[in-house]
Amino acid sequence: MNELHRCSKCVEPQTHETILFDEKDVCNICRQHEYKQTQIDWDAKKKELDALIESYRGKSEYDCLIPFSGGKDSTWALYYLVTEYKLKPLVVRFDHGFLRPNTLENTTRVLRQLGVDFHHFTPNWKVVQKVMLQSFLEKGDFCWHCHTGIFSYPMWVAIRYNVPLIFWGEPSAEYTAYYSYEQPEEVDEKRFNRYVNLGITAEDMYVRLQGTVDSRDLKPFSYPPLKELRRINYRSVCLGSYISWDVKKQSAMIQEKLGWKGDEVENVPPEYSYEKIECYLQGVRDYIKYIKRGYTRPTHLASLDIRNHRMSREEAVRLIKQYEGKRPPSLDLFLQFVGLTEEEFLQIAMSHGVSPYQHDPATVTPGRKVHDFAHWSRDGAMPRADAEAQLERWKRSQH
Repeated sequence: MNELHRCSKCVEPQTHETILFDEKDVCNICRQHEYKQTQIDWDAKKKELDALIESYRGKSEYDCLIPFSGGKDSTWALYYLVTEYKLKPLVVRFDHGFLRPNTLENTTRVLRQLGVDFHHFTPNWKVVQKVMLQSFLEKGDFCWHCHTGIFSYPMWVAIRYNVPLIFWGEPSAEYTAYYSYEQPEEVDEKRFNRYVNLGITAEDMYVRLQGTVDSRDLKPFSYPPLKELRRINYRSVCLGSYISWDVKKQSAMIQEKLGWKGDEVENVPPEYSYEKIECYLQGVRDYIKYIKRGYTRPTHLASLDIRNHRMSREEAVRLIKQYEGKRPPSLDLFLQFVGLTEEEFLQIAMSHGVSPYQHDPATVTPGRKVHDFAHWSRDGAMPRADAEAQLERWKRSQH
């Protein structure tokens, strides 16, 4: 394990976003979980949820709107709200462009079992390519279109269909300290700007792309005007603010009740087959995090298990040594999609490094291909000339 200062209880390092350590060297995320486990009256929270749902039930064509990726959290939220409350939801998916075969099969199985209406939206691929490259250049994170689209597009759908109650999954307090469990966490524009959009609005992105996209193509990535949301009397909340979130128990439940299936994910231990199975570029996202911050998903997953009293810190350290610091085979696909060479990719990612971590490419070892790698789409490579032109525009903007 690299020599980063880590929480004395879990294994999150000092480069984790929003992390702070107290006088006992325990991180603020661990302290939030202690508060969640000992200080919150979840029975009272459930009654708040009951009242919230009843105040909206039957008032529009749909009782609520549920953003849905097909992963563990959104599937659990859908299952819980339909079976516990007998709601009629509108289920909305923003398709980031990299859905895996098993996720698509899970989606069909779950929607048919629960009997719900489904709205699926896929944005313009040519626009997605440009914003992926731009956000990677500027923030070392190519997922801007996914972050923003997932949290903004369903809000536009809520306005269009006049569905004021929107349910998300876990609160951000489960993993970071943008909010704590002691604070109310509405999933609103303030949270969107603080936690989601990397500090780049859709309007900012349009300016950065210098007329190479139509401004209308960026609407799905923009947050709707507050006056429009107020017009429908909206509430946008995390289900995990009202019921205690436990991904392991919830994943087991949807597997048993709905036939939902987990999957392999690049450089993630097999015991976490429920985690981040939706996107075939997840391994690239994790790899970039390793280059920038010196840790990746096994650290996050092991820390969560430590907080839930399912793993010792010693076991977590062994897990990290075994699975972190590997190059994902999916990187080859990503480089085609954004028109970069691997040398350029490394240079850009390392320029966004978080002190005190300093990445050494020589320490990285090859990761193995997962079972469905051959079935991931290779269509839609960015022409090298287009990537070079965008790179050049970005370089000029830096001076």
